[in-house]
Amino acid sequence: MFIGDSMTEIEKKINELRETLRYHSARYYNDDAPEIEDYEYDMMMRELKALEEEYPQFDTADSPTKKVGGKADNTFESVVHSVRMESLQDAFSRDEIRDFDKRVNDSVTTPKYVVEPKIDGLSVSLEYRDGVFFRGSTRGDGDVGEDVSGNLRVIHNVPLKLNKAIPYIEVRGEVYMPKKSFERVVDRQLLNDEKPFKNPRNAAAGSLRQKDSSVTAGRGLDIFIFNIQQIDGAELNSHKQSLDYLAELGFNTVPFYTQVDNIDDALKEIERIGEERGNLEFDIDGAVIKVDDFSQRDILGSTAKYPKWAVAFKYPPEEKQTILKDIEIAVGRTGVLTPTAIFDSIHLAGTTVSRATLHNQDFINEKNINIGDTITVRKAGDIIPEVLCVNEKKCDGAYVFPTVCPSCGEPVIRENDEAAIRCINSECPAQLLRNLIHFCSRDAMDIEGLGPAIIENFVDNGLISKTYDIYNLDYEKIASLEGFKETSANNIKESVEKSKDNDLAKLIFALGIRHIGAKAGKLLADYFKDIDSIMNAAVEDILEIDGYGLVMAQSVAEYFSLAATAELINKLKSAGVNMKSKTVIEDERFKGMTFVLTGTLPTLKRAEASKIIESFGGKTSSSVSKKTTYVLAGEEAGSKLDKANKLGITVITEEEFMGMVK
Repeated sequence: MFIGDSMTEIEKKINELRETLRYHSARYYNDDAPEIEDYEYDMMMRELKALEEEYPQFDTADSPTKKVGGKADNTFESVVHSVRMESLQDAFSRDEIRDFDKRVNDSVTTPKYVVEPKIDGLSVSLEYRDGVFFRGSTRGDGDVGEDVSGNLRVIHNVPLKLNKAIPYIEVRGEVYMPKKSFERVVDRQLLNDEKPFKNPRNAAAGSLRQKDSSVTAGRGLDIFIFNIQQIDGAELNSHKQSLDYLAELGFNTVPFYTQVDNIDDALKEIERIGEERGNLEFDIDGAVIKVDDFSQRDILGSTAKYPKWAVAFKYPPEEKQTILKDIEIAVGRTGVLTPTAIFDSIHLAGTTVSRATLHNQDFINEKNINIGDTITVRKAGDIIPEVLCVNEKKCDGAYVFPTVCPSCGEPVIRENDEAAIRCINSECPAQLLRNLIHFCSRDAMDIEGLGPAIIENFVDNGLISKTYDIYNLDYEKIASLEGFKETSANNIKESVEKSKDNDLAKLIFALGIRHIGAKAGKLLADYFKDIDSIMNAAVEDILEIDGYGLVMAQSVAEYFSLAATAELINKLKSAGVNMKSKTVIEDERFKGMTFVLTGTLPTLKRAEASKIIESFGGKTSSSVSKKTTYVLAGEEAGSKLDKANKLGITVITEEEFMGMVK
């Protein structure tokens, strides 16, 4: 026992650990942007727990050791879980698993266990009445989560109707992103010079929290169901029985689960799962051991945070040393130079890897990385490995980026406020291909049939050298290419012709202007109405748009001042591409007003209500603030309604809203 100043130091250490854990918990659960690996977080949590047990006088009820990390975000309606969605106690060694078994056997006789993989995703609840899905929510802090029903509906393996119309069932599952889907999403992000998701877990969490369910639908999410939270209409006695029953109902249950009679067999199954995890199509970060018998679970009970009848064995992150052979520099769509480490092949997490991200020049300088160095590469559940550190230097100093673009040979620059080094040559071949892919993508001009591989094929065959060449394709030549026929050429032609009629907002996004996404493109199109007005607008004019800042306004003005832009727009005009906004403003009775929609409206869908608001010059927002004019509330309106009442915002019904419209 420490006394005096030493005790003060212990309390200080405990408080520092709590603050650090709270910060990283928020980054992981709420922001989907972790800054440290799971293993590092787990070790800090373990250190804090040990200190609290040794010095109980410093223990507090709000410690991170007693709370699930997430919280409900005000982007979505809150859902109070009638059955708490608990976290699991972690174990990192065989001895800790045996300690768990001893505690179980001290309370119940001859327990059987079920061992299953611990899917690395986002925990959710699904609820059904009479066999029909009616609500889905995130775990949040275990007691209160977020209503993400709309986004869960678009996940293929979430059944909207069960095989049996049981009165009520709530199940728990894990939404995850398969490895192939993650690779596609990251490729798209890198192509657009966006910061890529760190791993599939964060990609899944970010995708499930999208305001637009069509974005969620395009991310390739999936789900495994692993537990029944509560049920009315069936009597179940064990976990294995419940998993079998869930499969009968039509749920995509956890992919494999094994019932064992003792802890030795459970440990063997954990080892087997660990050996197989690199071959799975999804990420796991451990294996879970659960007491099978429900009556024994009742006896064992739970702590404030964990059930005493389950434990999660966490696999340690894998790290290996190798020699850095080369640093490959790729050029992104907006000219950003991205470095990739090339090294001797190593085996990590069940896969062979020979490449790892190096992020940017600052990262390389910080780690003092250079070609020839012996480096440590880590892959802790991430698809993209990263260089952890340099173990042995081959030469002095860090690698320095080239001063010219590796694709076009033109000088590169680094702007003062950016970490990125960029090629600003608009004719750069590497940027051309990526610009073409972006231009044809779904959120841009949505030209079906012109995917990345086909665009690259057309560029290689001289069919496309500029963006406007898309509207002057030689379809006879396309039909003569290997792998193409007249039918496929005609399908591409139809898609190209159809894209000419797109709204101006899609064209603006397709142009790939820096800092201008799809929403900003729509704001620009709706404000100026046509492309000529945008091209003639000064920075001051663009700043009049609600939602635009100086950086965005300058970026738009600079882009449309370029001679190459004028040439592109003229060529697209000549090809018949629409240059006008299609947003119809009936009148401007809602001009300057901001509406927030919450709850279920009696007859209107939210998208329909939003369209009406925009047609009368108003705009919608996902969150309530002092700038909100009206909150349009339906049934089961939650936290947004509470906040509106607290701020004194006028709340209206659908009937009152339609009265304002009429």
